[in-house]
Amino acid sequence: MTDYTSLFMKTLTERGFLYQCTDEAGLDKLASTGKLVGYIGFDCTAPSLHVGSLVQIMMLRHLQKAGGTPIVLLGGGTTKIGDPSMKDKTRPILTNDLIARNKDGIKQVFSKFVDFEGPNAAILADNADWLDALGYIEFLREVGPHFTINRMITMETAKRRIEQELPMTFLEFNYPLLQSYDFVELNRRYGCALQLGGSDQWGNIVTGVDLTRRMEGNECFGFTTPLITTSSGGKMGKTADGAVWLNADPSWGEDYARSPYEYWQFWRNTEDGDVGRFLKLFTDLPLEEIAKLEALEGADINQAKIRLANEATTLLHGAEAAKLAEATATQTFEQGGTAAGLPTTEIAKTDLIGMGILAAAVEAGLAASNGEARRHIKAGALKINDTKVDTHEHEIAASDIVDGVVKLSVGKKKHALLKPI
Repeated sequence: MTDYTSLFMKTLTERGFLYQCTDEAGLDKLASTGKLVGYIGFDCTAPSLHVGSLVQIMMLRHLQKAGGTPIVLLGGGTTKIGDPSMKDKTRPILTNDLIARNKDGIKQVFSKFVDFEGPNAAILADNADWLDALGYIEFLREVGPHFTINRMITMETAKRRIEQELPMTFLEFNYPLLQSYDFVELNRRYGCALQLGGSDQWGNIVTGVDLTRRMEGNECFGFTTPLITTSSGGKMGKTADGAVWLNADPSWGEDYARSPYEYWQFWRNTEDGDVGRFLKLFTDLPLEEIAKLEALEGADINQAKIRLANEATTLLHGAEAAKLAEATATQTFEQGGTAAGLPTTEIAKTDLIGMGILAAAVEAGLAASNGEARRHIKAGALKINDTKVDTHEHEIAASDIVDGVVKLSVGKKKHALLKPI
């Protein structure tokens, strides 16, 4: 279906969010009334969400901007089980104290994207409020009759574990029941009729739609997004330094925080082929403006990448943080790094292009020898323009020159620039 009447469905489809939907026409009709209530669940497995969750958060933002009511559901209860979806191993069991701390850590990001005040104010809920109070026998009697083992073992995660002879605990086997019951409770409490999520959640979402219909007699809908990967096939939000976390405050743990500048740099380093798609998914820019930026070619595509970085960083950290990040990047790259205090080595462009990465690291002063540079690569520590170097056979190419310099790094703290002359 492409002839939508609701702003919500038009926006999500035009910007590339739609992968699967249980009933596009029915959802479009409900969304047109302005009374659509939808939710996404976020388990509390870490003290910060990462960029991989951002596509879901943006859908809640679009739902609210279209007049609907978004529900942010924290998985204070389901985290105690652990979502087995698309996982080959059982998730580690977290303590209640750690779950509570993680929950506090991830709460702060949502107010940057949705408004918790106003006529269609977003709702923050926690499934521990009802799951913790469930009696096991009562739950089995109320929910159990609506599920069959036959159906559950055909769900993708269970099916794959069985086919590969991998263990799946009874604890994990219960997860779809609990997630489905979340939909029932949210429908009862808030009139929620839509669950949104990634494509890996399709099976859980469909069972939730079905359970709510069976138990409450209400029509509900499911909507999933495609798996977001980069043009080169990499996983969105993963870098050489790990996940791109949304929290900037290191007090939640330095391994779960990214500064506004690091966040800006992540978007600035977007692959050329992803710029237009990411502008649609992760910014509020109008599609007409995105089309113009997407049409830029050659070196001009950097203008689109900077705009992407500024818009995405503004949404999460604010306009001032985005301006400061861009200014820092300008000092680092366009001014040869001297203003930012980075050591800069000038080298003839004809010598730089085609130079082996080992020699380049030595020339920049980041390694005392080719052997040391090779060890940095083996450890995954040597990077060009913040992208990990995977092989010692890499040669400096013209495309490695960004804004007049090549930035080389070892780890997070040692950086140097090679400036062609």
